[in-house]
Amino acid sequence: MKHLSANLKDSLTVGGVALLLFGPFLGLQLTNSGSGNLGLAARPELLAIAVGLTILARFLLLLWQDHRVTRKPSLKLAATVTKSGKYVAPALLVFTVIMPLIPGIDNSYVDLGVLIMTYVMLGWGLNIVVGLAGLLDLGYVAFYAVGAYGFALLSHYFGLSFWECLPLCGILAAAWGIFLGFPVLRLRGDYLAIVTLAFGEIIRLVITNWVDFTGGPNGISDIPHPTFFGLTFDMAGGPGTVSDFFHVDPDPSQRTMYLYYIILALALLTNWVTLRLRRQPLGRAWEALREDEIACRSLGINLRNTKLSAFAIGAMFGGFAGCFFATRQAFISPDSFTFIESATVLAIVVLGGAGSQLGVALAAIVMIGVPALLQDLQIYRMLIFGIALVAIMVLKPRGFISTRRPSVSLGDAKIIGADMISEGHG
Repeated sequence: MKHLSANLKDSLTVGGVALLLFGPFLGLQLTNSGSGNLGLAARPELLAIAVGLTILARFLLLLWQDHRVTRKPSLKLAATVTKSGKYVAPALLVFTVIMPLIPGIDNSYVDLGVLIMTYVMLGWGLNIVVGLAGLLDLGYVAFYAVGAYGFALLSHYFGLSFWECLPLCGILAAAWGIFLGFPVLRLRGDYLAIVTLAFGEIIRLVITNWVDFTGGPNGISDIPHPTFFGLTFDMAGGPGTVSDFFHVDPDPSQRTMYLYYIILALALLTNWVTLRLRRQPLGRAWEALREDEIACRSLGINLRNTKLSAFAIGAMFGGFAGCFFATRQAFISPDSFTFIESATVLAIVVLGGAGSQLGVALAAIVMIGVPALLQDLQIYRMLIFGIALVAIMVLKPRGFISTRRPSVSLGDAKIIGADMISEGHG
């Protein structure tokens, strides 16, 4: 009874806050009097429904949280998720490979797949920094921008192709990752987040204001598309094009499919390298740094090299993704590299479960694919999407896949469930 009264009081307090927030937006409506003058009309019924639903949702949430606290931690669900992941990941990979080859599939879905896999690659790159090393990075978009502008400028001033610039963009972004890592070696938590956020904004301001070199707010256009062994995807056809070499009619879907398999290969490379590194001494040093920096130092692990390697390798994959973004769009500007991009990639990592490769891929599908598929719902799509995200974070506060399996173990690896991790025993 004591808990119920406290929950009811908390719910009414939340209802009062909802009344203040919803009042101007739902309680009032602009009207046209007919003579050209605007007026305000009250909508008390809609406001009352919204506030009532908020109070009810908060009360049910508190009841569910009380029930969850009293439950005994169990690894049964964790083991089920881990076993299902052995089948979900291969099935998802097979579907991803054959999706563009499905007869009659619309080109827009293939293009959406390109966008989703771009964010999957960005999420896997940031997962090295945030999920494995435990370093909160809010400026990851800076490395994305370095890769994109690196390719655009190299192709504009030196005439280099996409395949020539791809490794150079990765090296350039990794160098900037090391450059960022040195000043923040002694920073942790919120202070590290603030510095990385500032770094991302500095990069954006530089490319915005250095007009003579980067084009400033106008950006850079006419960025070349990738070629297929020297053959271009020109819709006009002619010698030196894919359509002429293979004797097929030019089609926009050919370029889209080619870009699809390029970003798929880059994403799989990112995943393979991450999984390999995780089992190496460097990967175990990242995980030790994430769990306890003091204990990590006491074991003789070089924290400087460990942090710099995480920043550099994560930035390198961000540079690869930026290079691909530039060749896909054929135009880039500073507006494509704002803080919201960093926030989106970080949300994908957190929503999927920090350190989980499969979870990041599933979160990218939810964060990027679902809003695009709900375009027909217009203004309601973001409302539905927001409610879904809130529900996911309430039900799965540590992400889609919150279990943890040690990278190295004696005998069978013991699965650590989300309950143990949240209690500080992981």
